[in-house]
Amino acid sequence: MAYENNENKIESIFTKRIRAGKRRTYFFDVRSTRGNDYYLTITESRKRFNDNGYDRHKIFLYKEDFNKFIKALGETVDYVKTELMPDFDFDAYNHDNVSSENGADSVSEHAQEDAEATNAELQEKEKPESPSGNNNGSSEEVDKW
Repeated sequence: MAYENNENKIESIFTKRIRAGKRRTYFFDVRSTRGNDYYLTITESRKRFNDNGYDRHKIFLYKEDFNKFIKALGETVDYVKTELMPDFDFDAYNHDNVSSENGADSVSEHAQEDAEATNAELQEKEKPESPSGNNNGSSEEVDKW
Protein backbone atom coordinates (compact mmCIF):
# COMPACT_ATOMS: atom_id res chain seq x y z
CA MET A 1 0.00 0.00 0.00
CA ALA A 2 1.23 3.49 -0.69
CA TYR A 3 -0.31 6.84 0.09
CA GLU A 4 0.74 10.45 -0.03
CA ASN A 5 1.76 12.10 3.22
CA ASN A 6 3.19 15.62 3.00
CA GLU A 7 4.13 14.95 -0.62
CA ASN A 8 6.28 11.93 0.34
CA LYS A 9 5.24 8.48 -0.75
CA ILE A 10 5.20 6.09 2.20
CA GLU A 11 5.34 2.39 1.39
CA SER A 12 3.83 -0.23 3.65
CA ILE A 13 5.60 -3.52 3.06
CA PHE A 14 3.60 -5.60 5.52
CA THR A 15 0.47 -4.90 7.60
CA LYS A 16 -1.05 -6.82 10.48
CA ARG A 17 -4.46 -5.72 11.76
CA ILE A 18 -5.93 -6.35 15.20
CA ARG A 19 -9.57 -5.51 15.80
CA ALA A 20 -10.25 -4.47 19.36
CA GLY A 21 -13.93 -4.06 20.06
CA LYS A 22 -16.43 -2.37 17.78
CA ARG A 23 -14.64 0.94 17.31
CA ARG A 24 -10.91 0.30 17.66
CA THR A 25 -8.43 -1.26 15.26
CA TYR A 26 -4.66 -1.49 15.64
CA PHE A 27 -2.37 -1.65 12.62
CA PHE A 28 1.22 -2.83 12.72
CA ASP A 29 2.93 -1.68 9.52
CA VAL A 30 6.45 -2.36 8.29
CA ARG A 31 7.67 0.60 6.27
CA SER A 32 10.80 1.40 4.33
CA THR A 33 12.95 4.53 4.38
CA ARG A 34 14.54 6.03 1.28
CA GLY A 35 17.79 4.34 2.30
CA ASN A 36 16.11 0.90 2.33
CA ASP A 37 16.03 0.70 6.10
CA TYR A 38 12.93 -0.54 7.93
CA TYR A 39 10.81 0.67 10.82
CA LEU A 40 7.38 -0.04 12.29
CA THR A 41 4.38 2.16 12.71
CA ILE A 42 1.79 1.15 15.26
CA THR A 43 -1.50 2.91 14.60
CA GLU A 44 -4.57 3.00 16.80
CA SER A 45 -7.60 3.87 14.67
CA ARG A 46 -10.83 4.69 16.49
CA LYS A 47 -14.17 5.38 14.89
CA ARG A 48 -15.61 8.64 16.18
CA PHE A 49 -18.94 8.70 18.02
CA ASN A 50 -20.56 11.62 16.20
CA ASP A 51 -19.47 11.28 12.60
CA ASN A 52 -18.03 8.83 10.12
CA GLY A 53 -14.39 9.80 10.65
CA TYR A 54 -11.54 8.16 12.50
CA ASP A 55 -9.10 9.36 15.14
CA ARG A 56 -5.64 7.96 14.58
CA HIS A 57 -2.62 7.86 16.85
CA LYS A 58 0.74 6.59 15.63
CA ILE A 59 3.93 5.31 17.21
CA PHE A 60 7.07 5.06 15.11
CA LEU A 61 9.37 2.26 16.25
CA TYR A 62 12.89 2.02 14.86
CA LYS A 63 14.96 -1.17 14.61
CA GLU A 64 17.43 -0.13 17.33
CA ASP A 65 14.51 -0.04 19.81
CA PHE A 66 12.72 -3.28 18.79
CA ASN A 67 14.23 -5.47 21.53
CA LYS A 68 13.80 -2.86 24.29
CA PHE A 69 10.18 -2.26 23.23
CA ILE A 70 9.30 -5.97 23.11
CA LYS A 71 10.97 -6.56 26.49
CA ALA A 72 9.17 -3.64 28.18
CA LEU A 73 5.82 -4.56 26.63
CA GLY A 74 6.22 -8.21 27.69
CA GLU A 75 7.18 -7.25 31.25
CA THR A 76 4.26 -4.85 31.51
CA VAL A 77 1.70 -7.35 30.21
CA ASP A 78 3.14 -10.11 32.42
CA TYR A 79 2.88 -7.82 35.47
CA VAL A 80 -0.81 -7.17 34.79
CA LYS A 81 -1.49 -10.85 34.16
CA THR A 82 0.41 -12.25 37.14
CA GLU A 83 0.31 -9.51 39.79
CA LEU A 84 -2.80 -7.43 39.15
CA MET A 85 -5.21 -9.90 37.54
CA PRO A 86 -3.96 -13.46 38.18
CA ASP A 87 -7.48 -14.96 38.13
CA PHE A 88 -8.65 -13.28 34.94
CA ASP A 89 -9.06 -15.54 31.87
CA PHE A 90 -7.19 -13.60 29.18
CA ASP A 91 -7.54 -16.57 26.77
CA ALA A 92 -11.30 -16.03 26.70
CA TYR A 93 -10.61 -13.11 24.36
CA ASN A 94 -8.66 -15.10 21.75
CA HIS A 95 -11.30 -14.97 19.03
CA ASP A 96 -9.42 -13.41 16.14
CA ASN A 97 -11.44 -13.33 12.93
CA VAL A 98 -8.71 -12.48 10.46
CA SER A 99 -9.94 -13.12 6.93
CA SER A 100 -6.48 -13.30 5.41
CA GLU A 101 -3.11 -14.26 6.82
CA ASN A 102 -1.07 -12.10 4.44
CA GLY A 103 -2.83 -8.92 5.49
CA ALA A 104 -4.30 -8.12 2.06
CA ASP A 105 -7.77 -7.42 3.46
CA SER A 106 -6.35 -5.34 6.29
CA VAL A 107 -4.35 -3.26 3.83
CA SER A 108 -7.48 -2.30 1.91
CA GLU A 109 -9.35 -1.47 5.14
CA HIS A 110 -6.35 0.55 6.35
CA ALA A 111 -6.34 2.47 3.06
CA GLN A 112 -10.09 3.10 3.39
CA GLU A 113 -9.68 4.36 6.97
CA ASP A 114 -6.76 6.57 5.88
CA ALA A 115 -8.88 8.08 3.10
CA GLU A 116 -11.85 8.63 5.43
CA ALA A 117 -9.61 10.17 8.10
CA THR A 118 -8.03 12.50 5.54
CA ASN A 119 -11.48 13.58 4.32
CA ALA A 120 -12.62 14.14 7.91
CA GLU A 121 -9.50 16.21 8.64
CA LEU A 122 -10.13 18.35 5.55
CA GLN A 123 -13.77 18.88 6.56
CA GLU A 124 -12.65 19.77 10.10
CA LYS A 125 -10.28 22.43 8.76
CA GLU A 126 -13.13 23.95 6.73
CA LYS A 127 -15.41 24.28 9.79
CA PRO A 128 -15.67 27.79 11.25
CA GLU A 129 -14.24 28.37 14.71
CA SER A 130 -16.60 27.94 17.64
CA PRO A 131 -18.22 31.12 19.00
CA SER A 132 -16.03 31.02 22.09
CA GLY A 133 -12.93 30.83 19.91
CA ASN A 134 -11.91 27.66 21.70
CA ASN A 135 -11.93 24.90 19.10
CA ASN A 136 -9.30 22.62 20.58
CA GLY A 137 -11.15 19.36 19.85
CA SER A 138 -11.47 18.39 23.51
CA SER A 139 -14.95 16.95 23.02
CA GLU A 140 -13.58 13.41 22.58
CA GLU A 141 -15.31 10.79 24.69
CA VAL A 142 -13.39 8.07 26.47
CA ASP A 143 -13.98 4.42 25.58
CA LYS A 144 -16.28 2.62 27.99
CA TRP A 145 -14.88 -0.74 29.05
